[in-house]
Amino acid sequence: MDSSVFDGRRVAVAVGGGIAAYKACELVRTLRRASAEVRVVMTPAAQAFVTPLTLQSLSGHPVLTEPFDAASEAGFGHLALARWAELFVVAPATADLLARIRAGLANDAVTTALLAFPGPVLLAPAMNVAMWNNPLTQANVAALTAEARYRLVGPATGLLADGDSGPGRLAEVEAMVAACGELLGQGALAGRTVLVTAGPTREFLDPVRFLSNPSTGKMGLAMAQAARRRGAKVTVVLGPAGEVDRRGLEVQDVVTAEQMREAVLARVASVDFFVAAAAVSDWRPKERAPQKRKKGSASEAESLLLERTPDVLAEAAEAVRGLARRPVLVGFAAETEAVLENASAKLLRKGLDAIIANDVSAPDAGFAVDTNRVTVLTRGGTRLELSGTKVEVAERLWDFLLGPQAEPVRARR
Repeated sequence: MDSSVFDGRRVAVAVGGGIAAYKACELVRTLRRASAEVRVVMTPAAQAFVTPLTLQSLSGHPVLTEPFDAASEAGFGHLALARWAELFVVAPATADLLARIRAGLANDAVTTALLAFPGPVLLAPAMNVAMWNNPLTQANVAALTAEARYRLVGPATGLLADGDSGPGRLAEVEAMVAACGELLGQGALAGRTVLVTAGPTREFLDPVRFLSNPSTGKMGLAMAQAARRRGAKVTVVLGPAGEVDRRGLEVQDVVTAEQMREAVLARVASVDFFVAAAAVSDWRPKERAPQKRKKGSASEAESLLLERTPDVLAEAAEAVRGLARRPVLVGFAAETEAVLENASAKLLRKGLDAIIANDVSAPDAGFAVDTNRVTVLTRGGTRLELSGTKVEVAERLWDFLLGPQAEPVRARR
């Protein structure tokens, strides 16, 4: 299994109350070593076998033990955990816990968080062999796994803690980790390739001065990570955006618009989606001075001759226009006036499938902030408004691009 599937992935480990709870410690440790981010939630019974402090030390985060604990709710409560996680692993999933999950109960931190979680859940049962073989337990397991989002790993067969022998042992940590990797490797973009541009470009006047903009690359990187979470292989052509999270991404660093153009044109014909979120500088000095330019006298007016930089998105769209199987082309339009009119014109002029328009003069939707308010426009006339953190907006943009509403967009490929 490719361990890179865990890089930066968000896994919640839910620990049930059984003697096998001690194995959850090794599960958390192994996931962390594989570079996953791990947070733990425990039932009250689980705390009789393993202390929250132990799992806090192994995960590096406070452990959620009460669904409505005031301290937890102020920081990382059950709803926040459900929104944060990409995958839930229930280990051990006791007979009682399986029954309560199936019934949709929310009477402890684990079941409350799971009830609010819409994503994939890996169940790792562990119990006495008689409890596992009981028709009620089997009915609960069958009902849960009938839903596509529930997956079972184990139980293993062997000598149990109570001396009985048979099915009921918690699956080995390696088996649980492998099952986690399979689930994280699946998604709507599994087997697909995505190319994203992000960040600003810099166009140098001399060795110490340049034309640029305040872009931090947050929106483009959020789109890249959201695609990766859906199973895509993602390449980011990244302008100078400072320290960013690169885990799980292939990143090509560039500085100028020309460098970004070369990197994009070398890749765009072979991808399934091209998302152009970079804020490319539109102009550059016509001449770059080899040494720092000195100021003239204060009384003398000075002029700077500029020329246009390459239009990276337009050239990429033109490069793939005649292909039998071209990528879906998604642009971004950062505007300060007539936002939708300007974005719509850009959509048609550059031959895009969709464009994401936002007013960068707004305090909650511009450069260098964590939130955004955007309007999605497509060639088919669809219009969708989204707002929230840039991470949330990115997730909903991919939901749209991969959903039935965008079928006409994908059909143009």
